Amino acid sequence: MTFFLAFSNGLFAAADAAANAAPRLLNSLAELAGQLLPGFGATLLIFVLTLLISLPLGLLTAFGRMSKIKLIRYPVQAVISVLRGTPLMLQLLVVFFGPYWILGIPLNDFFPYSIDMGFFTLDYRFVAVIIGFSVNYAAYFAEIYRGGIEAISQGQHEAGAVLGFSKAQTFVYIILPQVFRNILPGITNEVVTLVKDTSLAYTLSFAEMYMTASKIASYRANMTPIFVAGLFYYTTNFIVQLVMGKMEKRLDYYKR
Repeated sequence: MTFFLAFSNGLFAAADAAANAAPRLLNSLAELAGQLLPGFGATLLIFVLTLLISLPLGLLTAFGRMSKIKLIRYPVQAVISVLRGTPLMLQLLVVFFGPYWILGIPLNDFFPYSIDMGFFTLDYRFVAVIIGFSVNYAAYFAEIYRGGIEAISQGQHEAGAVLGFSKAQTFVYIILPQVFRNILPGITNEVVTLVKDTSLAYTLSFAEMYMTASKIASYRANMTPIFVAGLFYYTTNFIVQLVMGKMEKRLDYYKR
């Protein structure tokens, strides 16, 4: 009987401890999420600006890649090959240190501004991150665009000519909508990858979410901040895939 009483008391004590620990755990996670929010904001800013720049830049690069003028096509093809064949981390370092290595310009003179924007600092470090990401992803988007454009049959171009459209009008009103539908899955894959690649901004000591989580983890001497940051990345990618999936369904009429 004494054994069962002791066992029951132990169970009740464990239950009370768990009940008291749950609120503390939730408060700790909420506090940690609040500490990660500035880094998450910086990550989202890198993500959005990279897409806004690289998507149109990739289309222009695709035109250069498909140009009939060899002096345009071959250099563009070479640049795409280098950007796709070398690590993004290396490209970020080249962009950041390039002005000093190539032109001998001190980094502080190349972009002599440092403006505190709240959740990030607008300085040359940030500019280098955006340039590096945008140029790299433009190369990948260029190949996706090129594949989508070349997949459109010649009959579509002829249909535009029959309707009296110019080449530019044919491309904008007939070709481009079909291209966009065809390349959307490839674009989605690159966008998902971009969310994760934003963590490479730490290479230039830019305080995005991964770097922020690493500092907090080092201070707390545990890995919880890293796992919470991973949850942020996953949630963002889940939303991206959900939105892109809805876009694919809305564009299904091009298959009919």
